Amino acid sequence: MMKSNDEIFLESAIKLFRNYKKLGEGAMVQLNDAEVLLQPNDASNSIALIVHHLSGNMLSRWTDFLTTDGEKSWRNRESEFGESYPNKAAMMGAWEKGWSCLLSTLENLNPEDLSKIIYIRNEGQTVLEAIQRQLAHYSSHVGQIMFQAKAIKGNDFKSLSIVKGGSDSFNKEKFSQKKS
Repeated sequence: MMKSNDEIFLESAIKLFRNYKKLGEGAMVQLNDAEVLLQPNDASNSIALIVHHLSGNMLSRWTDFLTTDGEKSWRNRESEFGESYPNKAAMMGAWEKGWSCLLSTLENLNPEDLSKIIYIRNEGQTVLEAIQRQLAHYSSHVGQIMFQAKAIKGNDFKSLSIVKGGSDSFNKEKFSQKKS
C-alpha cells in the first residue's frame, strides 16, 4: 500500500529532527565542560545556554502538544539565556530530555493530526506548520552549536559532513554504491 503524503511528511520530519540532534551531539561531544560554557562575547550565548533554550522550547512546545498552548505557563524563556548548567553532563541531560519529548510526540502523531490547529502564544497554526516552524528554529540553533564548536576547536574539530577538500573522494565512494 502506498503511503500518503502526510505519512511521508511525518517520517521525513522525524528523520530531519533526528539528523539535527545527531549533528548537535557530534559537535558537543568534541567539547569539554569549560568549552560548552564559553560565551564568545556579551551579545552571544554559550553552547550551554543555547541548549538550555532548545530544551526549554522543546519541553514547552511538545508537552501536551495537541491539547495545550505551546508556550506553557511554567516555562521561563528569559532564564534560558541567563542560567547555565554546572557542567556538560547536566547540559546533555537537558538536551536529551528535550529531544525525547519532541521525538516521542512526533512518533505518536497520526497523519490526520497534521491538519489540526494548535496554538503557540495564542497563534493558531496547523500541526504541519508547527512542525515546520520548529524544524527551522532548531536547525538554526544546531547550526550555532556547530559553528561555535568549530571555532573553539579550530583544526582539531572533527568534521560532521564532507571534509574540506574531500568532495571528490566522497562522491567517488557514494557513486560506487547502489542507489538507496
